[in-house]
Amino acid sequence: MELNGKKIVVVGMAQTGIATAQFLARGGAQVTVSEAQPLAQLGTPAAELARQGVLLETGGHCAETFLSAELIVVSPGVPLNIAPLCQARARGIEVISEIELAYRFLRTPLIAVTGTNGKTTTTSLLGEMFQQAGRKVFVGGNIGTPLITYVAGVQDCAFVIAEISSFQLEGIKAFRPFISVLLNITEDHLDRYQSFADYCRAKARIFQNQTEHDIAVLNYDDPLVRTLENSITARKIFFSTQQPLAAGISYNGALHIKLQGTAAQVSIAGAALSGMHNVENMMAALAVGWMCGLPLAGMEQTLKSFSGLKHRMEFVGTFRGVACYNDSKATNVGAVVKSLESLPAPLILIAGGKDKGGSYAPLLSLLRDKVKLLVLLGEARERMHAELSGAAETIMTATLEDAVQTAFSRASAGDTVLFSPACSSFDMFTSYAHRGECFKELVRALTSATA
Repeated sequence: MELNGKKIVVVGMAQTGIATAQFLARGGAQVTVSEAQPLAQLGTPAAELARQGVLLETGGHCAETFLSAELIVVSPGVPLNIAPLCQARARGIEVISEIELAYRFLRTPLIAVTGTNGKTTTTSLLGEMFQQAGRKVFVGGNIGTPLITYVAGVQDCAFVIAEISSFQLEGIKAFRPFISVLLNITEDHLDRYQSFADYCRAKARIFQNQTEHDIAVLNYDDPLVRTLENSITARKIFFSTQQPLAAGISYNGALHIKLQGTAAQVSIAGAALSGMHNVENMMAALAVGWMCGLPLAGMEQTLKSFSGLKHRMEFVGTFRGVACYNDSKATNVGAVVKSLESLPAPLILIAGGKDKGGSYAPLLSLLRDKVKLLVLLGEARERMHAELSGAAETIMTATLEDAVQTAFSRASAGDTVLFSPACSSFDMFTSYAHRGECFKELVRALTSATA
């Protein structure tokens, strides 16, 4: 793909947009970055792009800018149905995502992981597995460093392991991992998609360019994932926690591998990760590692030692007999279901944030069985209360500080306080990480004051 002299518009000036604009400018393209926020809110990154010769369009998107481009690269947070992009596509201008642009310059084998929940854990676990085996890898994509940052460098890794979101997959054309992983599909991002079916189709795009020479790792226990089987050209490898598989990876206290004419067993006794959802993540990672020839003993060691990620079932501590977990990364209902299933009753659940449009009904039975108090906050609290009313005693609060104080004032020794929002963070915080750090600070301040 020739960049020199090409007129390219990058839409969005968050981390991915900045890295994309820098890559294109270094390649000699005439780059314009179009950003909805005003210049005064963009700070140093905008000034640095301007110094590199990138034109800045801030405070909104101008149709003329888009229509004058030869190529448009869209950041993940920007919906593809905004008016200037629709007009550009109607004019025949190519519109792609950052991962599609990066793929066109990628020279390293690509492993791509997606799913509504678990993709960050699985991607990070894979990175640890490969590094333990002495394989140099780049771990990024939707987690941490954008894929375009890797292709801008020397590309000296044995593998690229990328977390991929549905937003990124919307704008692909040639993007083709040699191994794709789909962990699960549950309702999410219905504030962006017109229907759940549209969201499912976006996830399935990860397989669209794979051939019979590639590999698809799939969760056999997820009915929506399994419906894709006949439409996937790649070789399919299933994993299941619920039943033995004639070929694939099964669970029965240990992980049982039956692949490539070989049978093996991996112990996960004493693994730092807990919960059946994490067993699924471990099975998916094991399938990828096996197909890439990683030593079995090293993979077993990593599966046992990997302790998980900040803000995803992160143990904050035990205070006066009350255990506390920060699960701020649980930004959808499916993630909260997995978290509730993994902890014993009685629970005090703190939830709420920016509503994403999905149903909260899947929480009802778990609330009845395990939760003694539901503490709600954020924009979504009224709708959550309406849908979940009667399943558990419920208190609505105005701030996260109020929610934490309420939860611990009602907690007794033996209880567990779980902060698992089921919503995005953008009503009150800049990100799930910001929200999680604030939660931990409030818990520590409250518990130290009452110690």
